Order: sequence, then structure tokens, then C-alpha cells
Amino acid sequence: MILSGKTALVLGGARSGKSAFSERLAQATGLERHYVATGRAYDDEMRERITRHQDDRGPSWVTHEEPVELVHTLGVIDRPGRVVLIDCLTLWVTNLMMEGEDVAVRSAELAAKLSGFEARIIFVSNEVGLGIVPDNRMAREFRDHAGRLHQRIAAVADEVFFVAAGLPLRMKG
Repeated sequence: MILSGKTALVLGGARSGKSAFSERLAQATGLERHYVATGRAYDDEMRERITRHQDDRGPSWVTHEEPVELVHTLGVIDRPGRVVLIDCLTLWVTNLMMEGEDVAVRSAELAAKLSGFEARIIFVSNEVGLGIVPDNRMAREFRDHAGRLHQRIAAVADEVFFVAAGLPLRMKG
């Protein structure tokens, strides 16, 4: 598949193939590729995941690590002729929650700024609302914040994809 719009949201479950699909979308643009990593390495397993993602991408990507100030970072690296892949929004939501930030305000800010960026932008995020209702308040709040953020970004994105078992389904665009 090839991006037909300027902005895309790619949703899927864990190990669904959403990151690999998003990277292929970015590569197919032929533009200078920038990767914004929102994850934090709190343990050895996460450090290994991050290293594996970096190795899989290779040296043709410019990587920016930004766990919280996503809108600011996008503003700094925004240029015509670039494609920016943000992986992932759900880790960003986690980081905002852990920092005590107002997730609704930060989500609204991101959605409002999206149309003003000149680079092509691809967001990757975990669809966490398809499972059971979590048994604790924080997990329910996380699920709700992620779902609302996905709705906000999907509303303003040109394209939305859902990936399952490595297979992308175009939902919008």
C-alpha cells in the first residue's frame, strides 16, 4: 500500500505487524525518514525490544526519542520532504499518565496541530479497547484515554488502517 494522504493512523494489537506495515508505508514515500520513539526502557526486556526495533529499521532512519513532548518534537523536525513515523501513541499516553499530565488536553493539542505540519506523519498505536474491561482504575483510565486519542487522531487523519495478523485493512482514506 501507498499513502495517499498527508497523515495516517495505524492501529493494531500487540505483535499485529502494525510497526512493520507503518515502516513500509514510510519507506514507500521515498522521503527522508524520521522515527519518533515514545517508549522508555524501564527494564532489560524493553531495552531489548528497543534495540531490536532500531536494528530492524537500520541506519536509513533519523531517530528521535521523545516520551512526553511529542507536539514540540514534531514541530522541531517538521519539514516538507520528510515522513515522520511516531511509534507509538499508547506508550505516549502511558508516559503522560505517569508524569501526571492532563492526557485529554495533550491529546486535543496533538489533534489540533496535526493539520498544520508540513511533513507526512504516520502514527502507530495499540488498539487496547477490544478486550475485557480492566480490573483496576488506572488500566481503565489508560484504555479510555487511548480510545479517545485514537478517535481524535482518526477524525483528522487522512487515512486510518487496522492491522491484524500482519494484514492491513484500510478503514479511512
